[in-house]
Amino acid sequence: MSTYDRSMALTGQPPVMLSRNQKIATLVGMFGLAVILLAAFNINFPNKSLWLTISLVSITGGAVWYSWDAYMHKAPGIKNDGVWFKSLSSQGFWGWIAGIALTGFYIILYFYPEYLGLVAKGDNKGVIGLFDPLSKALSGNPASQWFVYGTLYTVAILAFGIKFLWKYRHNRYERIRTFSVMFFQTAFAFIIPELMARLNGSSLLNGGSLPYYDLKNMWPLNYYNFEGYRIKGFLSSGDIGFAMLIFGIATIFIISPILTYKFGKRWYCSWVCGCGGLAETAGDPFRHLSDKTVKAWNIERWVIHSVVVFVTLMTTAVIYSYLGNDTSKYWLTKSSFLIGVAVLLTAVFAWVMLFKREQFKKDAIYGAIGYFVIIIALIGFHFYSGDGNVFLFKSGTLRKSYSFLIGSIFSGVIGTGFYPVLGNRVWCRFGCPMAAILGFQQRLFSKFRITTNGGQCISCGNCSTYCEMGIDVRAYAQKGENIVRSSCVGCGICSAVCPRGVLKLENGPLKGRIDSNQVLLGNDVDLMKLVNQK
Repeated sequence: MSTYDRSMALTGQPPVMLSRNQKIATLVGMFGLAVILLAAFNINFPNKSLWLTISLVSITGGAVWYSWDAYMHKAPGIKNDGVWFKSLSSQGFWGWIAGIALTGFYIILYFYPEYLGLVAKGDNKGVIGLFDPLSKALSGNPASQWFVYGTLYTVAILAFGIKFLWKYRHNRYERIRTFSVMFFQTAFAFIIPELMARLNGSSLLNGGSLPYYDLKNMWPLNYYNFEGYRIKGFLSSGDIGFAMLIFGIATIFIISPILTYKFGKRWYCSWVCGCGGLAETAGDPFRHLSDKTVKAWNIERWVIHSVVVFVTLMTTAVIYSYLGNDTSKYWLTKSSFLIGVAVLLTAVFAWVMLFKREQFKKDAIYGAIGYFVIIIALIGFHFYSGDGNVFLFKSGTLRKSYSFLIGSIFSGVIGTGFYPVLGNRVWCRFGCPMAAILGFQQRLFSKFRITTNGGQCISCGNCSTYCEMGIDVRAYAQKGENIVRSSCVGCGICSAVCPRGVLKLENGPLKGRIDSNQVLLGNDVDLMKLVNQK
């Protein structure tokens, strides 16, 4: 017998009491977390492999069981499920407690791993020691804090990914992209790098040490990809390392632009990226908390452009610092490198300002400011830098500053720890340089857009409420205007929660993609042409 939801409320219903299954599932999941918590207090488990298995299976099983009971007995469709009534998902007391707990965990993980049991010499203890059997089975090495983090990260994406699949099972696009992020996180971000660690020191690598983590090798997300030690690691690892280096360069100038042209930035931000994967699965209950105000949008543009300028200058400075001026020793000298960077940036800037300025509008101003800052800095590099130094700073200091401020504090501590407070895409929206550059390409030449049928819009506001990037989708839908925003990650939730089918994710011709003159006349093209005439 089919189950029907007879309520017509678009805002969802107040949460009901937990069912018996949900209570048992919560108990099972909490038991798994309790094992890890006891390990944090240096409880010595007699059989670590067994207890780690029990812990991870309990956490995953509890989350999956709870999700099954919450969604599988409901009719497919919009599921708001009282998120504004729950303290955890409405910035209430439990939301702040969760945010503080997650932030504290990340601070300890990043800066004080010894409190988690990491031991420089000898056997690990505590939580990290509990994960040693799994780490040794995969890579042959003892666990580190990053292995613990990667394991829990993967478990979260898999467990909450199943929840997401049940919640949005009525939407084919959401199912496909969720399967995609689950696959890429499990295979390419977790299992394959650990197995590749076994290759280090083997005959396949000619005695070199392959930089086997971060297989995507994509700058600027991997801001350290072109540092001296990384380049030496690639080149000393034979054909495998050289292929990874070439792949890393190709992703910047060939692979990424082509994929973005065809599919928009969603190919990475919503289908591949681990940060996006965690935000979409574990962070899904908090997507409505993103700030939709104009003030937040202005802050977003200033911050994200500043991060791109910072990472560009930092990477240029690092490469510049280990190049030389002797043409007999360096095929790429300091001067030729700076000239090449300046020419490339000038060509991009000139093309944008000449042919795409109207599309960028205010963002063109931010781009111009960033361009001139970088060019002035490049001139300064040439005249005021010494060996290993850039201006008065060592290149390593610049890298460490970026790594600490952006790579650790922003992407790690704030980006994930603040889910229950600021929404699930804080890092993607305000700090990720990869998202910014892909957004630049998406706005310029991508075929991707979200089309709207303004005549069908009833202004319920679901689309804007659940946009994790803080876009006022309803404002576009009411006018029947295509949504082409640099910040849009193409998650498709606005379309999934629309009760009228107003929004549709499409790839189409570039002509007419950005048109702000649409009005609320549905699909009547003749009337629209008449109204738009001056």
